[in-house]
Amino acid sequence: MTDKVTQNAPQPQLLDRADVRVKHAEGLGGTISAFFDRVRSGDLGSLPVIVGLAIIWTVFQSLNPVFLSANNLVNLLFDCSTVGVIALGIVCILMLGEIDLSVGSVSGFASALVGVLWVNQGWPVGFAIVTAMAAGAVIGSVYALLLNRFGMPSFVSTLAGLLAVLGLQLYLLGSTGSINLPYESPLVNFGQLMVMPAWVSYGLAAIAGIGIFWTGYREATRRREAGLSAQSMAGIVARAVVIVVVLEAIVFYLNSSRGIPWMFGLFVGLVVAMNYALKRTQWGRSMHAVGGNREAARRAGINVRYIYTTAFMLCSTLAATGGILAAARLASSSQQAGTGDVNLNAIAAAVIGGTSLFGGRGSAYSALLGIIVIQSIASGLTLLDLSSSLRYMITGAVLAIAVIVDSLARRSRVSHGRA
Repeated sequence: MTDKVTQNAPQPQLLDRADVRVKHAEGLGGTISAFFDRVRSGDLGSLPVIVGLAIIWTVFQSLNPVFLSANNLVNLLFDCSTVGVIALGIVCILMLGEIDLSVGSVSGFASALVGVLWVNQGWPVGFAIVTAMAAGAVIGSVYALLLNRFGMPSFVSTLAGLLAVLGLQLYLLGSTGSINLPYESPLVNFGQLMVMPAWVSYGLAAIAGIGIFWTGYREATRRREAGLSAQSMAGIVARAVVIVVVLEAIVFYLNSSRGIPWMFGLFVGLVVAMNYALKRTQWGRSMHAVGGNREAARRAGINVRYIYTTAFMLCSTLAATGGILAAARLASSSQQAGTGDVNLNAIAAAVIGGTSLFGGRGSAYSALLGIIVIQSIASGLTLLDLSSSLRYMITGAVLAIAVIVDSLARRSRVSHGRA
């Protein structure tokens, strides 16, 4: 009888420790402590990218004060948008542990298709854009079919697609090799000149802060209802306020020049939408599950073939969208579109931004952070009038460091039981 009473009696020391942990997590100090605990366990998040970006900006600004000027940063945002949209699709593929080597060719083919249908054939520009995006989706569905039905590795299928789609691009453009888009058209204006009115950019920055607060509040509420530790309301408010202040300061600085490009706004909107889809929908949870362990996901009832199909179609559609934006940016569709370093920069941006090559881990914001890093290197070296060979070497070194950090973080997560 005594033993039963003793077993059922509360354990004061254990309860006290649990209470301390909950209270510790609810305070501001607890939030900071939890952050360092995640870092020590290998959950680095975007920290390495942010630190690296700060170093890159500091170095280039010290070498050339024009680098962080408002006008140069506006140009940087224009340039980030085209390849950034392509990198966003790469994030989806890498999360599944796959690869798409044809995104550069698909983007060039889409730009050529828009030029041919719009300029040469006289189609309305909207129809030409939709057709090019649909063509990208079809290409992605072919890759998914080859993987799901025949088990062809994505490395092989997309490498074959790179060559085939490049051939289609060259065939469409013919002997002329390029098509000039109407310079005064809305599409070209969108890619080269259109910026947000000041009140719109300020409003969007405020909305971003409200969204961050609401997301944090809902997450904390759910955790408390489940009996788990949660961030305090003061911490949630402080985080939202800091982010709003930083965003508004950036907007104010950019508005001192031309302002924030609408094309960059489109890119960020796609990033936010993708982030929501990956984190808040059944499809996104299935993406993480399939990337983490395909067989376990299949046994859990997830339609693995459907996940692969949607991921490849989405990647190719975003690649086509990036090609259309690149055509708008350059006011032309040419044989050089999508070639060169477009393909490699898109993949490198996703990896540098924090998406794991091992699958199962990644974020839509990886594309945003990664492409800013790559374009910052390109812009800084251009301002210094240095050879493009240095850009390739520096970008390659940054990519190698990103993969090493990811490998070490993954090993740390395994050792802490958080893989």
